[in-house]
Amino acid sequence: GIANTASVLAALARCGAAAELSSDPALIAGSSHVVLPGVGSFGPGMEELKKLGLVDVLRARIHAERPTLCICLGLQLLCESSEESPGVRGLGVVAASITRFRSGRVPQLGWNQVDTPPEAKLLARDFFYFANSFKLDTPPPNWISSTTEYEGRFVSAIERGPVLACQFHPELSGPAGLALITRWLKCPDTVSGVGGTDEPVGHPTPQKGLEC
Repeated sequence: GIANTASVLAALARCGAAAELSSDPALIAGSSHVVLPGVGSFGPGMEELKKLGLVDVLRARIHAERPTLCICLGLQLLCESSEESPGVRGLGVVAASITRFRSGRVPQLGWNQVDTPPEAKLLARDFFYFANSFKLDTPPPNWISSTTEYEGRFVSAIERGPVLACQFHPELSGPAGLALITRWLKCPDTVSGVGGTDEPVGHPTPQKGLEC
């Protein structure tokens, strides 16, 4: 109900993934790969996840480090809270709070560079497309964080094993975004036993996936 589902589904198809749109907790729990997309506000986003019964299943996937991709609002919902919706508790799997840009043009709209540390496995230094008014300020513990400069430096993506959360929109970021999605699709799901492939980047073997 609050998501950029059409563009994400199109990007997954371009990467060779067989994706299905679902809000069924059992299907999402059983899928090898899950995408949590998001365009909208923190409070209504969390309310929708609660209404659909997806809070526990998403927390369980991330704590188990199963392949999960969170986009834009999806990254923010992983945190404990946000200035956008005071009093609303997020998924709380990232020990951090989301804040609003204090100066400059808000929202940030357009391409910006993402800088990645050497230990990053999925993220690569490149330009990606952003559309955000809120941000994660400080790299959270136990995550590999990439950063971007916009009225100061903020966290533009985090990864931990096959769990990847991006403040930018990889599905709108051209070849760099599709390459990132392809790398993530190749992450094996150790719980379900579904593995990645040895196909070249950009030509993965189709996999079953769910977008919640």
